[in-house]
Amino acid sequence: MREIGAFEAKNRLGYLLDLVEQGEEVIITRHGKPVARLAPLKEVRGGAEARAALQRIRQRARARKLGPFDWLEWKPLRDEGRS
Repeated sequence: MREIGAFEAKNRLGYLLDLVEQGEEVIITRHGKPVARLAPLKEVRGGAEARAALQRIRQRARARKLGPFDWLEWKPLRDEGRS
């Protein structure tokens, strides 16, 4: 996390936004005291978007005629090599 003074932040806003886009947080200070924080936005996905994605996955599986998912068949493959 970087700290930067308010005057410098004003002059370098584009650079700070680039840092935030890359996932870094920036604290803006005034007279050495933190007054603001620039942080990346967290994407919030709604239930409708998740349901639509699940529907697309199911449609693709039907189109490829993959058949039902057998957990008992796949579980040993997942656990292979685990201690």
